Amino acid sequence: MAQRVRRSGGTGTAQRGKRRARDNDGILPVLAKAVRELENRAQRGQVDAAKFQAVALQVRDERARIKADTSVSDAQRDTELRRLDGIATILAQTAARQPSLYLLLAEDAEASDSALRLKREMQVAGGLAPDPELEKPRTPQTVAPSERQVVPRSVAAAQLANPFLAPDFGDAEQQRPTQRRLAGWELITPLLNSFENASPGAGSCMQLPEPAPSQLPSKLELMPHQARVITAAAQGHRTFLLADEPGLGKTAQALLAAQAANAYPLLCVVPSVVKTNWAREVALWTPSRSVTVIHGSGETIDGFADIVVVNYEVLDRHVGWIATHGFRGMVVDEAHFIKNKKSQRSQHVLEIADRIRQRLPRPLMMALTGTPLINDIDDFRAIWQFLGWIEDNKPGPQLMTALEKTGQTPADRGFQPAARQAVIDLGIVRRRKVDVASDIPARRIADLPVELDVATTRSIRNAERELALRLVQRYDAAVAARAERSDKVVEGIDHELVRRVVRSELKDADRSSGENVFAVVRRIGRSKATLAADYAAQLARNAGKVVFFAKHIDVMDAASELLESRGIGYASVRGDQSPRERQRNIDAFINDPDVAIAVCSLTAAGVGLNLQVASNVVLAELSWTNAEQTQAIDRVHRIGQTEPVTAWRIIAAQTIDAKIAELIDAKASLAARALDGSGEEIASSADVQLEALVGLLTEALADRRA
Repeated sequence: MAQRVRRSGGTGTAQRGKRRARDNDGILPVLAKAVRELENRAQRGQVDAAKFQAVALQVRDERARIKADTSVSDAQRDTELRRLDGIATILAQTAARQPSLYLLLAEDAEASDSALRLKREMQVAGGLAPDPELEKPRTPQTVAPSERQVVPRSVAAAQLANPFLAPDFGDAEQQRPTQRRLAGWELITPLLNSFENASPGAGSCMQLPEPAPSQLPSKLELMPHQARVITAAAQGHRTFLLADEPGLGKTAQALLAAQAANAYPLLCVVPSVVKTNWAREVALWTPSRSVTVIHGSGETIDGFADIVVVNYEVLDRHVGWIATHGFRGMVVDEAHFIKNKKSQRSQHVLEIADRIRQRLPRPLMMALTGTPLINDIDDFRAIWQFLGWIEDNKPGPQLMTALEKTGQTPADRGFQPAARQAVIDLGIVRRRKVDVASDIPARRIADLPVELDVATTRSIRNAERELALRLVQRYDAAVAARAERSDKVVEGIDHELVRRVVRSELKDADRSSGENVFAVVRRIGRSKATLAADYAAQLARNAGKVVFFAKHIDVMDAASELLESRGIGYASVRGDQSPRERQRNIDAFINDPDVAIAVCSLTAAGVGLNLQVASNVVLAELSWTNAEQTQAIDRVHRIGQTEPVTAWRIIAAQTIDAKIAELIDAKASLAARALDGSGEEIASSADVQLEALVGLLTEALADRRA
C-alpha cells in the first residue's frame, strides 16, 4: 500500500486558506477529479476501463489506510471515509451505465498494466510514495484485449523445435448420423428439458468400467469411484463432464485420466486461486510429468512442459499460441465459470477447444464442476459445447448419431428419457458423497439467528420498508396505466404484474433514488460482521480451526480487526492478493497451529481449495446462489475429512436475510432433480434476488389489503 509523504507548508496563511489547502491536498482530491472525469466521459458514452479500475483500486487502498491510521481523530477519519464513499458512489453510478465495468470491481479481477500505471500516477500526484510493485518497469498497455496476446519465448522455442503439428486423424471416429429422422427438429431445448424434467430416481452417471489396477506414487491410493474414471479413459473414452459432488477428488481423477490417455501436452484452465494447488497436485499424482504455470505474460513458463496451467483471467493474452500448441487434452476446472457464453473467458475456452478438435478429432476433454447448475438448466449449454457434444444450437455428430439410434423424435413420449441417457452416455459422471464416500462424516447446515442492536435493526427495517414502498408505487402506477388502456380488472394481487414490476426494479436498481436490494443486503452483512467473527472466535477456542466466509471486503476487514484485537491468529484469503501471498496464507492456516481462523472471500476462496483441517464453517453473509454456498462448505467437507462438518449460517433476525436463506435452500432442488434423480419439485429458476423482492412486494400488498 502506498505510504503518505509529508509535505511542509508555508506560514502566514489565513486559517480559512489553511483549511482549503488541506482539503485540496493529498490523494482524495486527485481521486475526486479522476472520478468526475470518468463520470463525464460515461455520460458521453465513452468508457475508460483502465482509469475506472485504477480509481477503484486506490479507493480500496485508501479506505484501508484511513481505517488503520491511528494518528487521526475519529472525526477526521469519518470525514475522509465519507469523501471516499462519495467517490465510490460515483464509481457505482458509472458502472451502471456500462455493466461490464462491474467485472473490474470483483475481488479476483486482475489489474491491467494500464490501470496500475494510472494508479501510480495518481499516487504521485496525491503526494504518496508509490507502491513498491508499481515502481517496477512496465510496458504501457493501451491496446485492445484482442491485441494483448503474447507468445512467450519458451513457447516459441518449443514450437520451432516441433514445427510440423499436422492434424492427427488416425484416432478419429467418424460419427455421422446414419438416418435423417431428426432433420429439421429443434433438439437443444428438448435435450435440456430431459434433465429439468427427469423422472424421480433417474441417475446421471455414465456406465463406468470396474476399476483396473494403476501405478501410483508410493503411499497414494485411489478410491474406487476415482479409479473407474481413469479406467474409462484408459479404455478410450475421451469426453467427461466430471460433476461429482465437491470434495470427491476431481483434480486427481483428471490428472490420472490424462496420464492413462497419454493426453500430453495437457492444458488446464483453472481459477486463479487454485493455480498453485494444481501444480502441487501434478507433482503429487503424476510426478514424472513436468508442469508450468502461466502468470501474466508468461515470461517464466516452460514451453516444453507436459502440463500447462493457466487461469481464466489471463487466458486472453495466450489464446493465440495455446490454440496452435498441439495440446492433446484440455481440462476446464470449475467449469460453471464458462456458463455465460457471451463472456470473454467462455468464448476463449470454446475457441481453444474447437481449435484442438480441428487438429485432433478425439482429444481428452474434461469439464470439472461440482455445481454445474447455478441458476438455470441452460447452464449446461456452454459446458456441452466445450466438450463437443453440441455445436451452438444443434447436437454434434456423435450426439446426433445417438439420438437417431433412439428411433424417436421430440413428439414421441419416450424421446426425453432416451435423449437424456444419450447425453449421459457421452460422459456425464455424477457421484454423491453418500454413495461413494460413506466414510466422509456427515455435514449439516445450522442457521444461527442473531439480534442486531436496536438502532441497526430499525435502520435496516426502514430501508426495507422504503424499498417495499417504492415497489408498491411502481405496482400501483402499472395498475393505473393498464386501467387506462383496457377494462381488464384483476381481483386481489396480480402476481404476474408483481413479477414484471420486480424485474423492472432490478433492471433499474443502480438508478433508483433509494437503496436497492443489493445495498440493503450488503448493509445487513456489515451489521453482522463482528457478531459472526465473534462466533467464529468462540468456535476456534472450543472446537479447533474455523473457516470464515464473507462476500464483501469490508465484512472481511471488520472480522479481521476483531480477531486481531483479541489476539487470535488468522489468515486471510482474498482476491486482491498475489497468488504467492494467497498460497502462503492458505499454507499457514493448514500447517500453523497458531493460525486458528481462515477469513476467506466467497469469490476468491469458495472454489478449488482443500481446507479440511477445519470442520466448522461460518457463513457471515448469504450468497445469492445455493451453488456458491455449497462450494464454500465443501472446501472443508471432502475426502480426508475425519470430523462431522457444520456450516453455521449467520442470519440477521427480523430482516430480509431469513427470506434469502429460505430461497437459497429451495434453489438446491434444481441440481437435485436434474442430476441426482431427486423427486423434489424444482424451485423457480429465477434469480434469488427476483424471488426475494417478489416476496417483499407481495407481503406489502397483502398488508395493505388487510
